[in-house]
Amino acid sequence: MYRPKNSAIDDQNVLSAAVDQIGFGALVTFHEGAFETSYLPVVIKQTQTEFIIEAHCARANTHWKIADKGTSMFMFQGPHAYVSAGHYATKSETGKVVPTWNYIVVHAHGTLQAMKDPNWLVAHLDELTAKNEEGRAEPWQVSDAPVAYIAALKRGIVGLRFRVNKFEGRWKLEQATPAKDRASLVQGLSNEGDMARDLAEALHYFPQAED
Repeated sequence: MYRPKNSAIDDQNVLSAAVDQIGFGALVTFHEGAFETSYLPVVIKQTQTEFIIEAHCARANTHWKIADKGTSMFMFQGPHAYVSAGHYATKSETGKVVPTWNYIVVHAHGTLQAMKDPNWLVAHLDELTAKNEEGRAEPWQVSDAPVAYIAALKRGIVGLRFRVNKFEGRWKLEQATPAKDRASLVQGLSNEGDMARDLAEALHYFPQAED
């Protein structure tokens, strides 16, 4: 991934926390000259020595069959938004501004394994559900559905376990932009859609690059 120094993020704890918050990624495996891609909800865990990303896919999806045969990576897209040139304070002074696109992205490099243990799959589904139902007035649980119904659905999916060798991220958040333009940009993005507002919050807290 192209990562200029002022927007590169290498703190593994920061990046793993971003993956946990995003919760959904693109798993890509290169095998026999072709790319296999699946879009999956995930749970991330940390052991004493490594980060592990857990997911599942449809049994009909051939991705799990090549899990240990190719090179794999996960890509996680955080908030992103178009940035209008009109958001920069400098526009009214010199006009020397152009639009851009700001974003947060995390790549995870590692090794992929298909998990065929039914007990592992049960635990994974419980954890994934609990994570995404958290905060709801009446959180749904896997056990709320009939046992036979869940058993039939489980036969149609396969677990995936991704051991992370390294995270790398890029926070493209106007690090080289003058402070007055950053301030006006935060104000402008705060009045737009949800992702733009998320970026505005990140801009507010993310430090400006030093000269």
